[in-house]
Formats: sequence, structure tokens, C-alpha cells
Amino acid sequence: MIDLQFPDGSVRQFEATVTGAAIATGISKSLAKKAVAYALDGEVRDLSDPIGHGGAMEILTRDDPRALELIRHDAAHVMAEAVQELWPDTQVTIGPVIENGFYYDFARDTPFTLDDLATIEKKMVEIVRRNAPFRKDVWSRDKAKQVFAAKGETYKVELVDAIPADQDVKIYSQGDWFDLCRGPHMASTGQVGEAFKLMKVAGAYWRGDSNNPMLTRIYGTAWATPEQLKTYLTMLEEAEKRDHRRLGREMDLFHFQEEGPGVVFWHPKGWSLFQDLVAYMRRRLKADYAEVNAPQVLDKSLWETSGHWGWYRENMFQVQSAGDEAEDKRIFALKPMNCPGHVMIFKNGLKSYRELPIRYAEFGTVHRYEPSGAMHGLMRVRGFTQDDAHIFCTDEQMEAECLKINDLILSVYRDFGFEEIVVKLSTRPEKRVGTDAMWDRAETIMRQVLQTIEAQSGGRIKTGINEGEGAFYGPKFEYTLKDAIGREWQCGTTQVDFNLPERFGAFYIDSNSDKVPPVMIHRAICGSMERFLGILIENFAGHFPLWLAPQQVVVATITSEADAYATEVVARLKALGLRAEADLRNEKINYKVREHSLAKVPVILVCGKREAEEQGVNVRRLGSRDQEAMSLDAALALLSEEAVPPDLKRERPATSGDVTQ
Repeated sequence: MIDLQFPDGSVRQFEATVTGAAIATGISKSLAKKAVAYALDGEVRDLSDPIGHGGAMEILTRDDPRALELIRHDAAHVMAEAVQELWPDTQVTIGPVIENGFYYDFARDTPFTLDDLATIEKKMVEIVRRNAPFRKDVWSRDKAKQVFAAKGETYKVELVDAIPADQDVKIYSQGDWFDLCRGPHMASTGQVGEAFKLMKVAGAYWRGDSNNPMLTRIYGTAWATPEQLKTYLTMLEEAEKRDHRRLGREMDLFHFQEEGPGVVFWHPKGWSLFQDLVAYMRRRLKADYAEVNAPQVLDKSLWETSGHWGWYRENMFQVQSAGDEAEDKRIFALKPMNCPGHVMIFKNGLKSYRELPIRYAEFGTVHRYEPSGAMHGLMRVRGFTQDDAHIFCTDEQMEAECLKINDLILSVYRDFGFEEIVVKLSTRPEKRVGTDAMWDRAETIMRQVLQTIEAQSGGRIKTGINEGEGAFYGPKFEYTLKDAIGREWQCGTTQVDFNLPERFGAFYIDSNSDKVPPVMIHRAICGSMERFLGILIENFAGHFPLWLAPQQVVVATITSEADAYATEVVARLKALGLRAEADLRNEKINYKVREHSLAKVPVILVCGKREAEEQGVNVRRLGSRDQEAMSLDAALALLSEEAVPPDLKRERPATSGDVTQ
């Protein structure tokens, strides 16, 4: 007999051979009907699996968040069956669950197209409504290879050979159709439901190797309810409207081209936006950080010492000096990260414990090789700028520094309107450097910091643990923010490093006159400045707050009689530090307004003959059809106030009428 503990705290005894389905039936018939799987000590299993040993037992129903992965996994199998029913000559290869959905790769002489998706979806609905039970069998390797070879499924034969010798060859059937699969699955195809949609087709090399045959990949999404599916599809539509690449063109911010793959060609407005972001970050750092700049190109010996040459070389761009002299024929690398250079700066000159913590910041351009298929606008590039910083401190200072970094990160995110933040601690991985005592110390401190973060926020900041996901050199915090349409973006990090200072022999002199390696904390807030700008463009849908907008005001004339006045208005706006231009073209005002609205200009000041005579303007806001008439002085005062960045507003001395927080 084995003991099983249920979520209500009760403990019951069962035979080890009892299945999850039998336990669900014993609890209640209604639960058995709703059950899709069970979890033992957190491991999700088929309902038909014997329990085997005691532990924490949970019956999962379809509305359990963990069931969503099962729904998507089963939907992939249903799609594969539908494809083979419609086109029997098609081979199925692999079909994993991915974020928000699933895909399956198919081998077929004629690749699938978007026009085929509706036909496949219709057949999938038929299969779901058949409600065929999923059945698991374990075959011998020889049997599996023989059966798949007889069906002409050569890719499946190869997959059988790839299964480790200590693992079973599992076959899941749904009616007459079956596939090689690790599982688990729900009880039947009917439990998939009909809240799914096939999204797109793409080419994919077998096993991701360009030397292998090209397959057709069909992507789909699946959800527990039609409402969830509708919400997701609406979010995708909104995301398409907000795509930073499209908005980058419309707003004339940047472009990419083949001669510079993976690097950004910034246009004047985009570069203004970039520099405003950098200027904001510089202001936030000036009180605590010393800004430095490490070389862009360094000899490979430095990267060998740091360890990057051994484990990161395929992602590094290498160059060789062109000189004829022997000492010039050296191998260099464009830096993929800033940290070794900062250690070199710390090492230059003797440091005392009295000087710590020392905080170095750099807006350093780095280069990393990304495969062509992985690059995606500003979000994934080969050359980018990091808002990087490294803190060199004593062990005793580590907790205070992590909290100080946290306060800065959260404050920056709030200034850009991000309020929903998740902070997770990633703990020691299996392969790591440093002693267990060092890891114990660092993780204890960072767990305390995590508790403080949650407590100080009053629960507003969500926290969690990513067990085993830390860097090989130390534990780390990861900061994930949620944008205006609910997407999550991992941006900031705080990483404790036991490794790098010792590799380079960096030390400080402690109070006992001993040489002690410092604790090194890697810190980024935006991460990649380019990527963070891409996130901001999509979060605001190009509707930037006035302080950040690359072009803040356009003064548009209704008639040429107002040209001189419009020029004067622009001059006064610029004198106040606003980025303003005049539109004096001989075009109708509605045409001008429409064009500048497409370019996402936040404010359009409309001037005609009467406005020129009365020293007034009509103020039109982006996204609004209304306009407000006001005096020029009032408009200038209003806009100059709106254009003040939030950090500078906080620095202004409070007055009796000042309610700025």
C-alpha cells in the first residue's frame, strides 16, 4: 500500500497499481468526467498510468493552468492525424508545444500553403468530435522501426534510433492513428475542445540543419475556452498594429538593409529617440555610478582568460590585424559584452575596502552573432548598446547593493509606465563555478532581497524562483515587465559573479591588509537599448509621451497668410527645448493633420489668419478629433511642462502649488 496526500491535506492509502483515473472515479463521478490528467509530486501524468509510489496527488481538470500544455500537445496530434487523413502520402516528424501554441513539421512533395489551413481545421474539428481515447503502449525498438518503416515514415525511424537506451519507446494511439511520443496526453481527443486555430506555415529544415531536407511547419494555437482564443487573437491583431518595424517606417525612425545585417540604420528622429533614452538613463545613474568606456576590440587572450573564448566563441565576431609585422598578426574580437573590460578598469590601480562599492556604468556597443532567421527588427540584432553596469563590492555590501539596484530598476520602469513587474530569482545550475558555501551565501542573501522586494511593494511586485536557472558564475534576478496589451518582456537583470574577478586576479585590500577578490554584480535595466526602444514603440503604439516623442510638435498652417506667425511659434517652441517643425506646404489642413497623425506626432498646432492676428493656436492631440483653442502663451506653458521628463520633474523643488509626485 502507498500513501497519497491530496490538496485538502487528507492522506489515503491505495494499491501501488491503482491508476489516476480510478482514483478520480473513487472521489466522484463528476470529477472523473472532468479529469484530464493527474500530477504526482508535481509531475503531470496520463490518467491511465499506475501511481507506483506515494506522494502529493492532484487530479487535473481542463481548467487547471497546467492542462493548457496538454491541450496544445493533443491539438498537435489531432492536427497531424487530420493532415494524414487528408493527404495520406505525408510524413509526420516532430510536433512540440511552444509558447501560446504548437507546431508540427511535415514532409510532403508539395509544401502546404495558407489555403490548406481551413481544410485542416475542419478535419480537426471532426477528429475532436469523434472523442477517441488516447491509449499508450510501449513497443520494442525493433517493432517501432519496423512499423514506421512499413508506413514509409523514415523520419520516425530516425527518431526511434535517437531515443536513449534507458528510455521506453512510447506510442500513443487515438483511434486508428498513432504516433511516437513521450506524452503525457489527456484522456481523449474530445478534451482538446474547439478553441484552436492554425496560424501560419513556414519552411523548416529537418532537425534545424540546412544540410537536411526542407519540411513544412504548420503553427497553431489552442486554448481552454473560445473566450481565451478570442482574447489571444485580438491581442495578435493589436500586436500587428503595434509592430515596431512598421511603426519605425511610418515614423521615419530607422531601417535595416542587407549590407549591414542585424545592425540598425538610425534616422534623425530615431536617433533623437535613442539619445533621449540614453540621456534619461545617464541622469538616473549620475549620483551613484561612474561612467566608463572599455575598448571595442580586444585581443583573444583576454577572452580566453574570461572564459568567453571557450564557451561563446561561435557568437563572437573575430578580426585579424592587417599589419605586416609579426607582432601585429594577432586575433581580436569585437566585444560581445562589457564585463571583462570593466574588470580591467577596476584592476588598474590598487583599491581599498574603503573605496567600495565601486560602480561602473557604460553604454557599450557590443556585437554578437545571431543566425539570420533569428533576427527580428530591434528586438534581436547583431550590434546593440547595453545599459551595462558592474558593481565591485564586499560580501557584506551585496544585499544593500541588490536592493539599491532593485529600487532603481523599478523606478525606471514606472517612469515609462510599466507597473506590472515580476522579479524571479534564478538559483544554482548543475554546472557551475564556485564553492557550495559561496552559492549558499549568495542565494541566502538574494532570497532575503526577494522577500524584501515583495514586502516593500505590498504585493504589487510579483516574485518567484527559477530553480537551477542561474548563470554558471552566480545566481541572478530577472525582471519581467508587462506591456499595454499584456505581453511579457524580460529586460532587467542583476547577476552575482564569483568567477570573473578571480579569473583576472582582481582584488581589493581589506581591513587586515589582505588581498580579497571583490564580489562583482552585473546589472542591466533596459538590457539592450535597441530592444527596449522596440518594446517602448510597441507598448505606446508609437504614441509616445511628449517628453520622449522624437518629434513633439508640428505647427501647421491653414493659409499662407499664417506662415510668418507659424515660423515664430516654432522658434518659441524650440527656445523652450521642444522638438518642433513648421508645415507651411500648400496643402489642405486635413491632409497635413492626417499625415502627421500617421507619423505619430503627439501635438499639432493649427494656425490660420485669425490665430496669427489673435496670437493663438488650435491644439490637436494625437488620437483625438477634437481641437482646443488657446492663447499661444498658454499653449507654450502647457507643452513645455508636459515635455519635462519624469525624473527632472521629481528633482524640481516643491512649491506651495506643486502637486507633482
